[in-house]
Amino acid sequence: MKENSRRQDYHEYRWKRGERLQAVLLSGAAVVFLACFFYRSLWACIPLAPLGWVCFRMILRKKKKLAGEILAEQFRECILAVSSSLQAGYSAENAFLECAQDMRLLYGEKAPICEELGLIRRGLQINLSLEELLRDFAVRSDCPEIEQFAQIFSLAKRNGGNMAAIIRSSASLIGKQIEMRRELQTLLAGKRMELNIMKGMPFAILLYVGFSTPGYFDTLYHNLTGAAVMTACLAVYLGAFLLGEAVLSRMTAEVSAQ
Repeated sequence: MKENSRRQDYHEYRWKRGERLQAVLLSGAAVVFLACFFYRSLWACIPLAPLGWVCFRMILRKKKKLAGEILAEQFRECILAVSSSLQAGYSAENAFLECAQDMRLLYGEKAPICEELGLIRRGLQINLSLEELLRDFAVRSDCPEIEQFAQIFSLAKRNGGNMAAIIRSSASLIGKQIEMRRELQTLLAGKRMELNIMKGMPFAILLYVGFSTPGYFDTLYHNLTGAAVMTACLAVYLGAFLLGEAVLSRMTAEVSAQ
C-alpha cells in the first residue's frame, strides 16, 4: 500500500509530545529513590540503572494498553455512524467517508480514528478496496474487536446481505466487549488498590521508623555488610513487586476468559 510512512502500527506505541521525557524522568526518579532509600548513595544509581529500564517498559506497556482501549472505543462510535449512513442509503465506502466529520467533531482532528479514516479516504481515491483498507487497519490495530469487524465486513461484502444490520450488530458486539472490559477493571480496581498499598507500605514503615528514631538504621549504610543486607532486602521487595503484578495479570486474564 502507498503512504506507508503515514500508517501507524499500533503494536508499537506512538509517544505524544513530552510523554517519553516524562516516562524517562519518572523512571530516573524511581532509580534515585531506590538508591537513596536502600544505600543512601547516588553512586548506587549506576548498578540500579537496569531497574529504570524496567520501569520505563512498564510505563510504555500501560500507555499502549490504554491507547488500544481508546482506539477500540473510537472505532465502535465510527461503525455506529457508518451504520446510520448505510440506513440513509449510502454505500459502505461513502458511509465511511461521511462519518469522518462526525469523528472529528467528537474526538478532534488528531484522534487515531480520524487519522485512520483519512487513510481510508486516500486509499479509496487510489482505487483500493474498502475490504483491503479495513484488513490493513485490522492487522496494524492490535485490537481483536477491529480484526473481528474486518473479517465480518469482508464476508458480508463477498456474500451479500443487509450490510447496515451486520455493521450495527458488530457495533453492538464491540460495545459489549468494551463494557465487559470496564466491568473487569472495576472488579479488579480494589485488588489493584490493595497491591499499591502493599507496594508502598514497607517504605512508609521504614521512613516512619527512620524519622521517629534518628540513626536507627545507620549501621546498614556505607559498609559492606549493610550493603549486602539492603541488597537482599531490595531483591525480596522487587520479587514481591513482580509477583504481585503477575498475580494480578493472571487474574485479569482468567476473568476475561470466562
